[in-house]
Amino acid sequence: MTSMPERGDIVTLKVESSGFEGTSIARHEGMVVFVAGAVAGDVVKARVTVKKKKHLEATVVEVMEPSASRTEPRCSYFGACGGCGWQHVKYEDQLAFKQQHVVDSLERIGKLKGVQVLPIVASKEIYFYRNKLEFSFGDRRWLSEEEMASGADPSVRGGELLLGFHVPERYDRILDIRECHLQSDLSNDILNAVRQFAVDRGLPVYTSIPQSGYLRNLVIREGKNTGDVMVNLVTLDDRPAVMEDLAARLTDLFPEIVTIVNNVNTKKANIAVGDFEKVYYGSGVITEKMGPLLLHISANSFLQTNTRQAEVLYGIVKEFADLRSADEVYDLYCGTGSISLFVANAVHHVTGIELVESSIMNARMNAEANGIANCEFIAGDLKDLLTKDVEWKAGRKKPDVLIIDPPRSGMHPKAVEELGKMGVPRVLYVSCNPATLARDLQLLVPYGYSVEMVQPVDMFPHTYHIECVTVLRMRG
Repeated sequence: MTSMPERGDIVTLKVESSGFEGTSIARHEGMVVFVAGAVAGDVVKARVTVKKKKHLEATVVEVMEPSASRTEPRCSYFGACGGCGWQHVKYEDQLAFKQQHVVDSLERIGKLKGVQVLPIVASKEIYFYRNKLEFSFGDRRWLSEEEMASGADPSVRGGELLLGFHVPERYDRILDIRECHLQSDLSNDILNAVRQFAVDRGLPVYTSIPQSGYLRNLVIREGKNTGDVMVNLVTLDDRPAVMEDLAARLTDLFPEIVTIVNNVNTKKANIAVGDFEKVYYGSGVITEKMGPLLLHISANSFLQTNTRQAEVLYGIVKEFADLRSADEVYDLYCGTGSISLFVANAVHHVTGIELVESSIMNARMNAEANGIANCEFIAGDLKDLLTKDVEWKAGRKKPDVLIIDPPRSGMHPKAVEELGKMGVPRVLYVSCNPATLARDLQLLVPYGYSVEMVQPVDMFPHTYHIECVTVLRMRG
């Protein structure tokens, strides 16, 4: 009997398929091996990084026979940066892998057999499609395997100011980025200008132990259809003189910038949302055109990151909802109200519910700016609004249609239960995570729903992420 390889051993593998979250799957002596950096069809040499009772994890060391699905990555940071893990996979094959992932999730997690999964809708743009990117400051540079092998000490702070992305699974390591192919060339220029400003001013980066420094994150938002640009600097404390100088420099260099804001986050939590926000240039919002709508977007508001593909997604929601002029619609997890406003002209009334108050403020502003009077927006936790904070329901007609667009974690089980009990005839569930979608669908079906069809939409080329629009109808 052949012994199983140990951590650090090199094994030769024939990669069979693409698995959960983009990791490829092979087998060694009958044991499943999850292989990072491989493509289905590859023959590779891989180093074992994790040994478990029922599986191994490994990382590609050498591609011996490349898969027909392989292509040359466009980005020079590919392999270190975790943002575009599938750049080495041909786009048409990315789509096929995503389609299969949706089918597998429905069948294996949701136990839903025979659901109609329509052919995936491809993104017309596969680069420069994002309207928002979040960069991190740091002073501990990511080290390559070659640097580590030459004796570089990963515990030493380099002394240089870094601005880029955290490498996967390393909150303390920054890959210094000079260009990213996901947003725009203008975004890259702003990124580099902010870095240079910070270096020129000798500004310290934030460290959690001890909690000190200043610079935490840089967030750039763009109106893809309007050209508006927002720069949001996230810092540990409030330094008006620094922000005023930064605003003066950036607006001089980049006339496309319409607003500059400073989110001040004094907490240890590494999030690009502040305890409070100060506006140093412009109104604090950018505008974006989506279909017939003009949307106002603030620094911390949610908007689908692929604007042009979001228009396609919302059009599918509107078509599949089979909307009627007398319909009452609930739009749950409504964000800045973009779906609510998109469907408003086809129905009697829309009620949008969202936890983030700044998003609700934007939603109300967007409704007013677009002259839409039949949308109402309520701030609150959906679970609580359905179970205990129910005053908002008084005198309100039961919805004819639910549109649900939750975060990646899906819905709280109690929210699913309460929605199931409501027995709304038509439900449109928009999901960015097939696994939690399948879980929630399995919970809804016992309340009398049938899953009519699922439409995958690719919002995030070069990643394993996939958006789905699912149509549910109450049986009978």
